[in-house]
Amino acid sequence: MLRIYFIVFLIIGAGLEACSSYNTIKVNDKIIVVDVKTNTSGKIDSIISPYRTDLEKEMNEIIAQANVNFIPGRPCGNLNNWTADAMFQSQFMTQKFDAPVMCLLNTGGIRSTINKGNVTMGDLFKVMPFDNVIIVVKMPVSTIPKIEAYIKKTGGEPISGAKVQNGKLLINGLDEKASHFWIVTSDYLFNGGDNMTFFKDNSEFYSTGQLMRNVIINYAREQKTLVNDSISRIQL
Repeated sequence: MLRIYFIVFLIIGAGLEACSSYNTIKVNDKIIVVDVKTNTSGKIDSIISPYRTDLEKEMNEIIAQANVNFIPGRPCGNLNNWTADAMFQSQFMTQKFDAPVMCLLNTGGIRSTINKGNVTMGDLFKVMPFDNVIIVVKMPVSTIPKIEAYIKKTGGEPISGAKVQNGKLLINGLDEKASHFWIVTSDYLFNGGDNMTFFKDNSEFYSTGQLMRNVIINYAREQKTLVNDSISRIQL
């Protein structure tokens, strides 16, 4: 049983002039007892049921297999590598860049594991439940020390197209004469999420419009059996 108290304020005022005016408040209260017992609506259930059935069917669709457990971690995990590779490949294989490219994500953005066995659509929604979009960013080489310091501070983040050895970020194909490189990342991180403030040093960027979740779903479909790369790409 719930008690709801209705407070009725009867405001009696005389005179509206400043300084000389005053209000008298009379308060009457009354207790109204409400019975919270309600009957379930079969009509509502009948409306929702078809959508629930369709959603469960979609989420239970098997789209790939995993021969091992895929787990995020620091400084590195096989799920770190897999998700970063998915984002990297989605751009590197479809676009032409004028400089080397890498992918940088955040370990905290990987929200679940992928267990050994059938990989369903629902599993990948759990890994990336948010509607984050892939952003491609042109960065001057002068930002590399900032990225190195960030990765050292956090203890490791998902990367692809690069590795960290003895705390140094080594981007595949980047030579001493290079002036810039490209980073594939998320809109959340590009906007300073997880304190990745170095992205403000960018000289150019664009949104791909691709949801990161859709990219890993397509990547899993293409692989059929998820590629397990457990080699640590981060050595601090």
